[in-house]
Amino acid sequence: MSRNHIVRPKRYKSQLIGLTLAVLMGLVYWSLNGLAPSASLANAELFDAVWETINENFYDPNFNGVDWAALGAQYRSQVREASSPAEKAALINEMLAPLQTSHTHLYTADTPAYYQILGIFYPRSSELQAQLQDFFSEGKIEYVGIGIVTHDIDGQTFVKAVFDGSPAAAAGLQAGDQILSVAGQPFQPIQSFADQVDQPVTLQIQTSANPDSQQEITVTPKRFDGATMFLDAMTDSVQVVNKAGRQIGYIHIWSYAGEQYQQKLEEELFYGRLKDVDALVLDFRDGWGGAPPNPLHIFTARGPSVTTITRSGQVYTSKSQWEKPVVMLVNEGSRSAKEILAYAFQHYDIGPVVGSPTAGAVVAGGPFIMPDNSVLYVAMADVYVDETVRLEGKGVTPDVVVPSPIAYAQGADPQKEQAISTALEMLNS
Repeated sequence: MSRNHIVRPKRYKSQLIGLTLAVLMGLVYWSLNGLAPSASLANAELFDAVWETINENFYDPNFNGVDWAALGAQYRSQVREASSPAEKAALINEMLAPLQTSHTHLYTADTPAYYQILGIFYPRSSELQAQLQDFFSEGKIEYVGIGIVTHDIDGQTFVKAVFDGSPAAAAGLQAGDQILSVAGQPFQPIQSFADQVDQPVTLQIQTSANPDSQQEITVTPKRFDGATMFLDAMTDSVQVVNKAGRQIGYIHIWSYAGEQYQQKLEEELFYGRLKDVDALVLDFRDGWGGAPPNPLHIFTARGPSVTTITRSGQVYTSKSQWEKPVVMLVNEGSRSAKEILAYAFQHYDIGPVVGSPTAGAVVAGGPFIMPDNSVLYVAMADVYVDETVRLEGKGVTPDVVVPSPIAYAQGADPQKEQAISTALEMLNS
């Protein structure tokens, strides 16, 4: 779930106290730690802004049983002494972890998620646009990248997913590939490509556990717009799979945070590439949530079809409901509103759910801009489905559970294959 609520925190009394103490203790602190005064003050300002924002806006006034004041006291000095932005952010997220709640995380500009979450809220918030005017002077939330989702396993970075139509897809990068280096340097999701837009970059990858499978591939990074990139990937994902004499349609909804995604789905189902398929696979894996419950109406509501006959005798029949078999595909990256839709698929017998258990990340969150322009996402309201069912921390277990190991998968997608097979079984039953 997401909530269009974006504010820059006020300066609270505790912030002023923290800043004053930092100044009074400055000479001793700087001499011992070698940290510049401006860095120390900036660290303190960020910490106090984060702490106060959670204190004032977190959905549970009891902080899920955590002593929030004590936790702040424990981490305040550590964050003030942090020597790098990465260390500072890591410490703050470490402090947030005991709250054991999704939609509660500090996102920094060195991660794609920062631009993606801003891309969801920025177009519909004049306040957010004003706050970030200097940071994104051209009015677009953009970053340079190759279009992948990565996952770290034992200190090694693997490709978890590849955005459809992305530079990574064009270069042949596959889920399961290990990224060893980028242009001879350690992989960093933003910095590795920041100055390389439209320029070929060499990636050293390993495709199997055997070191002999190491190879170089060339990829050309592009500029991604956080507000449009997921709609582009969704459009590029559409497939018609011919299997056993039947046509199975497939579409990957990377994000559902906006009416444009539902419009694209209905366009493809009723007028576009999927209108003549025999069954449908809806891929909700990874990406972002954000959808209201009404997207499912096309699978559950009843309504008339409309047939028109032209003078020449041509007959056109249009429908606004999908009456053919449909299968939903989820994994641990399916979160928030996508989980509500997965629950509804099962509870209202719309169709089977295939894949791995979802994230259990179902609360309503809103972003707050911090003093350094980082984004603090805060769980601001609890969420129940059908008034009594709480999915936060629980998630949805698919009807057909299919594990999908990441490391060295070599592009294999057993979850998608099973979803297609399940759709075919429904047609033949």
